[in-house]
Amino acid sequence: MNPNRFGHFVAIDWSGAAGERLKGIALAIATRGKAAPQIVRPGHRWSREDVLAWLRDELPDDALVGMDLGISLPFADRGGFFPGWPQSPATARELWALIDAICADEPHLGVAALVDHPELCAWFRRHGGREGAQFGGGMGRFRVTEAAQRRMGCKPYSNFNLVGAAQVGKSSLSGMRLLHRLGDRASVWPIDGLPAKGPVICEIYTTIAAMAAGRTASRSKMRSAAEVDEALVALGSACSGLAGPLDDHTCDAIVTAAWLRTAAHDPRLWHPRELSDEIAHTEGWTFGAI
Repeated sequence: MNPNRFGHFVAIDWSGAAGERLKGIALAIATRGKAAPQIVRPGHRWSREDVLAWLRDELPDDALVGMDLGISLPFADRGGFFPGWPQSPATARELWALIDAICADEPHLGVAALVDHPELCAWFRRHGGREGAQFGGGMGRFRVTEAAQRRMGCKPYSNFNLVGAAQVGKSSLSGMRLLHRLGDRASVWPIDGLPAKGPVICEIYTTIAAMAAGRTASRSKMRSAAEVDEALVALGSACSGLAGPLDDHTCDAIVTAAWLRTAAHDPRLWHPRELSDEIAHTEGWTFGAI
């Protein structure tokens, strides 16, 4: 892989919240060099379908896109996503297709039909104290990449957990619907490998970007232009030109786009030692987790 083939670096702070237009979605894009990343459509209240359309129609062919969500579910720990269920998918792309088919009639790339599925609900922890018999207890099941995140000092949640302010399950599941509908418009690393050309989407964890900018995992959230500029400088970027308070989604997107611009050229991050072919095709990986 030519580490210099990417010319645009996009970070997407994603949301699994109910509804159409969501304050939790933000996009930022950086180009080669040191210029500060720019927010895409400042002031726009994005829908998940808007993001899908932007990726389809406006994404540069030399873009590396980081999406803050889990691109798959745990597989390696039990030898399957839904072990014992006859229709359990064998790969991440088959999982995405299954989720999108079950939720086909649900607007806004929602996933309530999946988590309330009469059979699949057994694997999820849902609101109201409803923990499925297959959830596994405790914090739930984790992917191999999430164990790597913990070693770095991060505190990931299981994608089977749909409860709590910090849960990422619903955003991950809705993101899988987007990835399925995106089709072959972009490759998804590491599920599709790393092709020599064309846009590439990868999973990111914005805490890893914040830590690379000198913050701790417990202080990863930024909510002001001053904090963003401090992080940008640490990442070798020019300052944002913004002022005053900012929402944390905007901050995450800007800083993570700047981090992607530097991290994309580090060959270690594309070859984590635990990333086997099987894990790549089933669980995927978080770019930056080593």
